[in-house]
Amino acid sequence: MVVRQHRCKGRALAVCALAVAGAMAAATGCSGTDADGADRAGGRAGGRAVAGGSGVADTPAAVVGRAADALARAGSAEARTSMETAAGGTRLTIRGQGVYDFRRQLGRIKVVLPKDAAGTPDGHLPITELLTPGALYMKNRGAGVPEDKWVRIDTTALEDGNLVTGGVTDPMAAAELLRGADGVRYVGRTELAGVRVRHYRGTADLGRAAEAASPSSRGAMAAAAKGFSSGAVPFDAYLDDDGLLRKVRHRFSFAAEGPPVAVVSTMLLYGFGVPVAVEMPPEADLYTGSVQQGAEDPDGPEAP
Repeated sequence: MVVRQHRCKGRALAVCALAVAGAMAAATGCSGTDADGADRAGGRAGGRAVAGGSGVADTPAAVVGRAADALARAGSAEARTSMETAAGGTRLTIRGQGVYDFRRQLGRIKVVLPKDAAGTPDGHLPITELLTPGALYMKNRGAGVPEDKWVRIDTTALEDGNLVTGGVTDPMAAAELLRGADGVRYVGRTELAGVRVRHYRGTADLGRAAEAASPSSRGAMAAAAKGFSSGAVPFDAYLDDDGLLRKVRHRFSFAAEGPPVAVVSTMLLYGFGVPVAVEMPPEADLYTGSVQQGAEDPDGPEAP
């Protein structure tokens, strides 16, 4: 997927830099298939029909397209995220860990920024992100923002719909993207953290995903569909035998000044049903001042 170069508006400047400067190594997971290359539990390679939860044959696209609904039924999960960016021979990593409620679409993720290009820690505190429908809250952003203040970003105003801006792809958005799955093929069986999963590979269409998204996600997804110059997002998705998404990796590419920037966003889900408590910051704790950018920002590079 190639995104047009853009500048974020208003307070979104606070995190725009994370999308291009942060990179995360894709979270680790085993790969492989059964010896015969097919899923003995009800799937066949090469994009042919597989058995859905109802026992009715489904296409691979239909199977992954239901991932968001299955997560909503499961309620909540723990999440580990990674976002890897590579440009001009430089590869950097942002990592995150937290919890997410798929029914309320609320989550809390602690994001660890990468070392600088020379491999030196920058001393930046981990960023706490609160994910909500239509808004992203960030604490310890740096860039002139006091440590006791939160920055609020309207995700429906971001041209990427917060798919990469905050250094973390919103877990529900990552699943909702699969509603636009196309050209999906079943790769085979593998194992993640002791759980047997089915591996699917395909491309998600942002426009179709936005049209099919839940009402709470539709605004941000529609913004992303309009903001990217190409709506095709390659993905690898791993679902367990209950249809729960256990791992998904999306590949983005940004067309900016200089060499293209590749972004690989990976999410691992586990611990389903975990309690999720997300308390929104009071209005008095929201930062309303300006955010330093570029050379003035010691904690991040210039916004794209």
